[in-house]
Amino acid sequence: MSLERSVLWQIRETAGFESAWANLDGRRLRADGTVAGQLPEPYRLSYRLDTDDEAATTRLEVVCHLRDRTLTLDLRRGGTEWTVNGTARPDLSEALDCDLACSPMTNTMPVLRHDLHRQPGSHRFTMAFVELPTLRVVPSRQQYTHLGPDEGGVRVRYESGTFRSDLLFDRDGLVIDYPHLARRVEPIDSVTADERSSGAGSVRPGSQ
Repeated sequence: MSLERSVLWQIRETAGFESAWANLDGRRLRADGTVAGQLPEPYRLSYRLDTDDEAATTRLEVVCHLRDRTLTLDLRRGGTEWTVNGTARPDLSEALDCDLACSPMTNTMPVLRHDLHRQPGSHRFTMAFVELPTLRVVPSRQQYTHLGPDEGGVRVRYESGTFRSDLLFDRDGLVIDYPHLARRVEPIDSVTADERSSGAGSVRPGSQ
């Protein structure tokens, strides 16, 4: 069954945000997102992510706008072969996933593929890691480990080098909380239509 989700994260590490539409069909993921950040320098980007039916990346397209220039990335995988803007990258041959820096969306694929948001397990990965805002692509060794249920979701430990963080995922494999990096922004259910219409700057046509 296909599921479409709209997600919004506050990204603490970049003093910015990420907004995306995610379409989940089994383990197949398609996502269209917009990111804005202020650190390490101001940037704004859009991305399109596609995976196969095992949540392995097939393509990531990124357009990144900086103050004085625009950068583009076309990252593709076919089997064990990766290309970056059309150039072969044999150093990425062990990777199945891309990892866009500071993007909670790209933490979904390894978790989804191994059901780590639903069952025990621990897996090591090589990622095609995309640095921001340069869009430079480098291999990155990472590990994900199921820790168990926690309030509001399931904890999965992420490790890369000496860095470790226990992420909270929802039932669909999307990040709720990434300590020290990002947290999802949820709608405020307690605000009524009357409260919204009477709020500052919220005058609606015909309300006066």
